[in-house]
Amino acid sequence: MASAPLPLAAIPIAFGTDGWRGILGVDITMERLLPVAAAAAQELAHSAPTSLTSREVIIGYDRRFLAPELAQAICSAVRGCGLTPLLCDTPTPTPASSWAVVQRQALGALVITASHNPPEWLGLKIKGPFGGSVEGDFTGRVETRLAAGGLTVPIPGEVGQFDAMGAYVAGLQAKVDTAALAEGLDRLGLTVIVDPMHGSAAGVLPALLGEGATNSGAISEIRGRRDPLFGGNPPEPLAAYLGELIGAVQASTAAGRPAMGIVFDGDGDRIAAVDERGRFCSTQLLMPLFIDHLARARQLPGSVIKTVSGSDLMQLVAEDLGRQVLEKPVGFKYIAAEMLSSEVLVGGEESGGVGFGMHLPERDAPFAALLLIEALVEGGVPLGERIDALQQRCGGAAAYDRLDLRLANMEARRRLEAKLAEAPPSAVAGCPVLEVVTTDGVKLRLGPSHWLMLRFSGTEPLLRLYCEAPTVARVNEVLIWARELAEAV
Repeated sequence: MASAPLPLAAIPIAFGTDGWRGILGVDITMERLLPVAAAAAQELAHSAPTSLTSREVIIGYDRRFLAPELAQAICSAVRGCGLTPLLCDTPTPTPASSWAVVQRQALGALVITASHNPPEWLGLKIKGPFGGSVEGDFTGRVETRLAAGGLTVPIPGEVGQFDAMGAYVAGLQAKVDTAALAEGLDRLGLTVIVDPMHGSAAGVLPALLGEGATNSGAISEIRGRRDPLFGGNPPEPLAAYLGELIGAVQASTAAGRPAMGIVFDGDGDRIAAVDERGRFCSTQLLMPLFIDHLARARQLPGSVIKTVSGSDLMQLVAEDLGRQVLEKPVGFKYIAAEMLSSEVLVGGEESGGVGFGMHLPERDAPFAALLLIEALVEGGVPLGERIDALQQRCGGAAAYDRLDLRLANMEARRRLEAKLAEAPPSAVAGCPVLEVVTTDGVKLRLGPSHWLMLRFSGTEPLLRLYCEAPTVARVNEVLIWARELAEAV
């Protein structure tokens, strides 16, 4: 996959839907990163609850180029704020840093990662003392501190380290009976093939299920070695980047042992799956399964939180089980805020982020993977059959896809934004628009499980086109129509 041309100048420092990200060596440099880390650390200390006495800030990082070195460097910025940096001793999934914050009662975490972005990107995520992403008000105050200047001088020195991965694995094993999951997979004759996309969640799921599961063939892993280029593609759980996983699942099933694939993004906070037939299953299909399993089998309390780009099937399954559904803008921080203020069963977004009220107010892909396996073991049928049964029961059978368009320049973006705001389309690909929703971007409702949404990315110079429709052919037709609309502006 060819990368886009590098920009000639850095873009202003600004936080998107989850952190500050940019191109390494252009936007993300040592000169820019240290003040951002200092401002974030100062705000963590300033905003901490009065009951929190810790001065500790967890420092995490992923497997990207220079991520370990930059994580080490920002420790000096944190120390310069009079705080104590504590560095993860290996690259770890971002939710492992969030877990460490809660378990150690730290002020928060600073994580060097660009999550699912292309290989040339890097960035910084900020986690609050509650173990989740900070809200927009918090990052706004960080930006204010940066603009004011006068930040502290970094203080080099030895940095304390700890086994974040070991603590995280032990914590998840205490929440889910992983031995029973391994036995259940053997009983079903089902193999789980894990694809961490060369990212920092490599090895986590095999470690959770144990050596016995690996030896029995219940679990295996591909693309687990570190590769900062991620095989030439963004480490994002999309079907276009999962040819090896889909092939491995189909080969195992054809050989007589049904398989499913589980994929994590570059920093382990997003999940997707591949069913036994080789069908890609995003969280548009997995979220309804989580809702059904947690509400029906586990009988856990709470409402369901979905983003505006989420499948209608999420709402149909939740309503079938008598659960309230709340719809939020895109960005897990909106889901996390709801999880902190009310009782939530599960919250998720179409891009792969899922959080659970029984766990952290945070996207946690390895934990989601455990619950996915638990749902299949409990139901006794493979993933594809389970999803098909849910769709038939709730009447939400539909296809979904997303198309990302890189815009020519910011002026093209401004023109398109203005056009959509002033006069949204009254029809889409021959179908009249029944409702226009502007919670986040522009969502054009065409019918039950039939809609188009246009939204500009919060972290990349992209226009995202989302579509759910009764058939794959109709999804493709609508996305082509939307692309032509965008390119004509």
